[in-house]
Amino acid sequence: MTILVTGARGQIGRAVVDRLHSAGLAVRAASAHPTELTVPAGVETAELALDRPETFAAALRGVRQVFLYPQPAGIHDLVKAAEAAGVEHVVLLSSSSVLAPDAENDPLASHSLRVERALAGSGLTVTFLRPDAFASNSLGWARLIGRSLPVQLAYPDAHIAPIHPEDIADIAVTALTGDSLTGRSLTLTGSESLTFREQLAVLSETLDRPVPVEQITRAEAAEQMGRHMPAPMVSALLDLWEAAGHGPAAIGETTRSLLGVPARTYRQWARENAAAFTGR
Repeated sequence: MTILVTGARGQIGRAVVDRLHSAGLAVRAASAHPTELTVPAGVETAELALDRPETFAAALRGVRQVFLYPQPAGIHDLVKAAEAAGVEHVVLLSSSSVLAPDAENDPLASHSLRVERALAGSGLTVTFLRPDAFASNSLGWARLIGRSLPVQLAYPDAHIAPIHPEDIADIAVTALTGDSLTGRSLTLTGSESLTFREQLAVLSETLDRPVPVEQITRAEAAEQMGRHMPAPMVSALLDLWEAAGHGPAAIGETTRSLLGVPARTYRQWARENAAAFTGR
C-alpha cells in the first residue's frame, strides 16, 4: 500500500514524508513541481497539479491513503480520480477557520471549506485535521526582530493557542497509519493560550535581548499588511485578532489528548528556530 503525500514541498508535507519513510512505509511525494522536491533516498516522487487532471492517474496509482493539502481548484476532478484509483482514506490538512459562523464568505476559511465539502460529498473516508494558528507564523516577525526593530501590532493582546508544526505532522501520520483517528474532524491547537505580546516575550527570553512591541491602529496595520496580501484577507485577519482579545484561546485536541504524548510548546519552537530571528 502506497501513501501519497501532496504538497510535499511544504513544511508539514515534508515532515509527513520523512516520518512515513522512516517507519518503512511506501510513500510517494507529490508536487506540481516534483523536480524541486527534496526527499529521502528511496522515496518516489510524482507530479500532481490540480489544474492538470492528466497528472492524477499516475500519482494515484496503487495509493490507498492520501495526505492532502487544501486546494479547491480541481478538487472535484481529483476526488473522482481518487475514487477510481481505489483510494480508501484521505487525511486533509484543513483549518480551524472553517468553523467560523460565516466561513463560506470568509477568505481565511472558504479555501479549506470548499475542499472539505468536496470530500464530504464523496465516497471516500476522510479525516479532517483543522489546526489553529501555527507557531511558525511567528517567522513573519523575523525580519523586524533580526534588525532590532519594534514589532508593530494592532492587537498585541489577541490570544491564540499556537501549535508546533511537528505536532501536526505526528497527528497526520497517526491518522494515516492507524484507525484511531479515522473519519474524525479534529480541531488542533497547542497546549497553552498565548497573546502575541506573550509570544514576543518568549522570543525575547530565547534570544536574550529586548523585542519591543508597539501597538498601532487598525488602519495602520491594514496598510502594512496590504502590501503583501489582498484586502479581504487583511480584513479577515484583523477581525479575527480583534475578536481574540477578549480572553484566553480555547484549547482543542493536542498530541496529549490524541497520541498520549506532551504537546510541543511555543517556547520549544522558539528555541529550535532562534537562528531565524538573528538577522544572519
